[in-house]
Order: sequence, then C-alpha cells, then structure tokens
Amino acid sequence: MFFTDPARTPDPEAVAARLPRGAAVVYRAFGAPDALARARRLRAICKARGLVLLIGADEGLAQGARADGVHLPQRLAARAGRIKRAHPSWIVTAAAHGEAAARRAARAGADAAVVSPVFPSRSPSAGRPLGVMRLSLIARRAGVPVYALGGVSNENARRLVDAGVAGLAAVEGLASRT
Repeated sequence: MFFTDPARTPDPEAVAARLPRGAAVVYRAFGAPDALARARRLRAICKARGLVLLIGADEGLAQGARADGVHLPQRLAARAGRIKRAHPSWIVTAAAHGEAAARRAARAGADAAVVSPVFPSRSPSAGRPLGVMRLSLIARRAGVPVYALGGVSNENARRLVDAGVAGLAAVEGLASRT
C-alpha cells in the first residue's frame, strides 16, 4: 500500500507508475483544489497497472474518480458499514492505532485495518511504535486483515514475515526506494 502525502510525495503519479501489480494507492487529497483531476490521473494509472485505488476519507471524491473504495481515518471508521451498504463493490479500509480500534473497524464493516505506527516513523502524525509482537497480536485478534504502516521498509519488513504477519506490510517512503 502506498499512502500519498503532498509534502513527502509531491508526485504520487510517478510513484504509482512504479508500483507492482496488486498494490494499492491510498490518495489523500487533504483538500487540494486539483483533487478530482489528480484522483482521475491516479485511477488511469491504477487501472492500466492492475493497482487498487482508495481515496482517503472522501466518498464523493471516490465516486467522482471511480475509485475502488475508500480509506477512513480511525475517527471515521464507524462509517465503514454505511459506505459498504451504499457501495457494495468498494473496498473500505480504516486506520487503527491499536487493538481496540482495529476491532471497532471490523465491527463497523471495514474490509481491513491499517495499523500504525509499527516501527519508528518520520511521519509527523506517528506516535509511539507498536512493534512487531504487538502488531502480530492485533492481527490475530482484529477480525479483519491487518496492514502494517509506519516506518515499514524493505529492510524491516522481514521481521513482520518472521512474526507470522506475512503479506501484511505496507511500505512507506516508497518514492525514495523505487
């Protein structure tokens, strides 16, 4: 999963163009005036490359861009069920910063929880890292698939696999590595 960030990845289209088939792009517009145009460009890239496009916290933008679904911040996770009922084919993920939040996302109807931060991260919003063992426990108890976010890199992703959370890692900072 690649989460856009206007400050850290000002050209998300270039990053999306290099992602492997099956990866997901979470476009977070943060009120950008060109959000629909950028979302549509990302949608075209995703469709051509076999990627999934989720729009961060904006159901209307997701509809306008013909995205594959939405990603909700933890504070909006309770909306997952309503969104799934309105758009049954959409993928709906929700952020979770701990076990209780991951379980709430599952109960609300989210398809997956994106748990963070797992490792120390440069993200301005990152809190204290959960660590691999705590993530593993959350993944077992969440009730939905769990994706790791926050400081995950090609170098430390192996620790997630070794802890039994294989296939659940989201790599941040991909722009500087690809």
